[in-house]
Amino acid sequence: MARTIAKERKYKHRDLRFGRYGFVWFTGAFFLISLLGHWLFGWFAYVDEQRLHGAEITTAGYAIEMLRDTLENWQSEFLQLIWQVAGLSFLLHVGSPQSKEGDDRKEAKLDAILLAVDEKQGRDLIDRLDRQFHRD
Repeated sequence: MARTIAKERKYKHRDLRFGRYGFVWFTGAFFLISLLGHWLFGWFAYVDEQRLHGAEITTAGYAIEMLRDTLENWQSEFLQLIWQVAGLSFLLHVGSPQSKEGDDRKEAKLDAILLAVDEKQGRDLIDRLDRQFHRD
C-alpha cells in the first residue's frame, strides 16, 4: 500500500512537470530540433558552396552565414507575428478607434436598457456616468 501511494505521488509530480507544461516542452523541443536541422543542413550547403568556388571551409565563415540566415528568417517570420500580436494588443489597450467599436455598441445597448426600465432615472444615471467618465 505504501509503495502504491509513493508511486502515485511520483507519477503525479511527473504529470505536473510534463503534463501541465506539455505544450511548452513540445514547442521547445520542436524549436530546438528544427534549429539544429537548419544548422546541420546549412553546414552541408556551406561546404558544397565553398568547394564549388574553391574557397576555404571555415567554421567562422559558416557561423556568420548561418547567423545571418537565422536572423533573416526570424525577422521575416517571428518579428512580423510578434508585431501583429503586440501591436494589436497595444492599440486595443490605448483605445484605437477600431477597439472602441464593440464598446460603443455595448454602451448604446446599456443606455437603451436603462431608458426602457425607467426613463427619468435612466437619463439621470446616464448623464451622471457620462460626466464621471468624461464621455463626449
